[in-house]
Amino acid sequence: MKFISCENPSTSETFKIIDDGLRKRALIVIFACCKAIYEGRARSQLGFGERAIMLKPDGAFLIHQDRKLDPVNWQPPKSRSKVKMREGVVFLESVRRAPEERLEVELRNIHLVSYYIPQDAEDLEVTGHEKDMGEMIWNSPELIEKGFRPTVREYSTSKGFIDILGKDKDGSVMILELKSRKAGVSAVKQLRRYLKDFEEDKKKVRGMLVAPSATEDALELLEETGLEFKALEPPRELKIDKKITLDCF
Repeated sequence: MKFISCENPSTSETFKIIDDGLRKRALIVIFACCKAIYEGRARSQLGFGERAIMLKPDGAFLIHQDRKLDPVNWQPPKSRSKVKMREGVVFLESVRRAPEERLEVELRNIHLVSYYIPQDAEDLEVTGHEKDMGEMIWNSPELIEKGFRPTVREYSTSKGFIDILGKDKDGSVMILELKSRKAGVSAVKQLRRYLKDFEEDKKKVRGMLVAPSATEDALELLEETGLEFKALEPPRELKIDKKITLDCF
């Protein structure tokens, strides 16, 4: 069975569903009043309260309260979970070997227990970072200016890595510092440090900060130091994979 759910289950029903879900490496979700005790790199105790508990197929174990984004207690992937019955009470145990950590959860007043065997092999696709800006500029250098020719990405210097190194239409070296968000003074200072590695270059060297926008202080410092600014938004489009292999639609 791919999915099973039981409202207000008995302790024996709870034990059976969780045990079955663990054996099938399913995604298990429990709503119950619970108490949690952790021992490992530190020690903690969480008294009884109404919470959501999630056991994932990769071994992750999460306890969520009705507030905050992060779980109040958790164990990372590759932890080993077990369900036990002691004197008519259901206990969950999650153990991590290295470093040695143990989380035990006592369940009372169980409102819902369920498991689901999902099919999901996709990774989260994120766009809009400096890396995406670099790829966009590399493929469409005219976005910087007509005649710009990028030659190297992530060029190593004594002060760090230049995002894009290239030349303008006149053959002058151009150093591009990319920021996917509003750039500040620190970005301008970083660009200035890169230019110091080219002080002995006999040809003209141009430094350009590329970002959607810049603070007033950053723009003033750019002007004072003879550096340039190019307003450019990072790409926001996601790659659409039209091949659908699952029946989730």
